[in-house]
Amino acid sequence: MSVNRFKLVITGFLLVASLGAVNAYARALSNWSEVSEIALSALPVQGQQTHQLIRQGGPFPFDKDGVVFGNRERTLPMQKRGYYREYTVNMPGSRDRGARRIVCGGPATTPDACFYSADHYASFRKIVP
Repeated sequence: MSVNRFKLVITGFLLVASLGAVNAYARALSNWSEVSEIALSALPVQGQQTHQLIRQGGPFPFDKDGVVFGNRERTLPMQKRGYYREYTVNMPGSRDRGARRIVCGGPATTPDACFYSADHYASFRKIVP
């Protein structure tokens, strides 16, 4: 293969990869626009209690509460690493942390937005007053 043809193939590959990244980002944005809302009062009681603890700054019942949520699946709006923090919503009778979480973005006790997941980050609903 000639050098020029090799450069052309590499350039084509990079272009396709770039378009794929743009497409993935666009899908993430469109997924975000589909996030529904849930009223704070409609959360399970344990979710309401967790939300109150977040606003108070704790104390939290689980060691992992307040750790950075990476948003690797890009199910929430894109932000810089460290913006989102996750908190456990207690599940009575569960032997572990269970699947329910609240993820908040922004300052710890005055978050910009909080999101509820009942299915361990597979989907989110924005918590509204």
